[in-house]
Amino acid sequence: MRGGRLLGALLPVLLLAPGCGIRATDVVEAGEPATVEVAPAGQRGALLYFVSSSSASRLLPVVRTVSPPEDGGDGLWEDDRPTGASAALYLLFEGPTRSERDAGLRSELPSANVRAAVELREEGVRATVSIPVTKLSQVARQQLICTAATAVTADRTEAVTVTGTDGVIDPTRCSV
Repeated sequence: MRGGRLLGALLPVLLLAPGCGIRATDVVEAGEPATVEVAPAGQRGALLYFVSSSSASRLLPVVRTVSPPEDGGDGLWEDDRPTGASAALYLLFEGPTRSERDAGLRSELPSANVRAAVELREEGVRATVSIPVTKLSQVARQQLICTAATAVTADRTEAVTVTGTDGVIDPTRCSV
């Protein structure tokens, strides 16, 4: 009797297991991966990292357009406005736009007219800013580090050293 109940319980499983109705197939080629253009043609996009108001320490990337320097180099300053990679830090210190604030983004960096330069060196990314940096909160430091890292490379894992008017933040990687 007991064997009959066990067989009765297992019979549907045994019948369905070999033929689930799904047949094996070969890999189906579907073409190239999708790409998305985030900056208008002829302009560069910069990723800026702002703080989500839904979480005190969650950073979210925002794409802004950055005009390339006139001479084709990476540029630093032109007519008192930064160009190239330096423009990303300049825009970061301007803070989120009205629409970004309406979407719940904010910055822990001081809102200031900051002179900034970003360059890629053999030992990593070096960012220099014209404000004190050693007393910045961890979230503000990450905003600065993540933005600087992506300003000169496509790799957020590049170590970034930040030099300010009061000292240096040792090489740190973006945690996002």
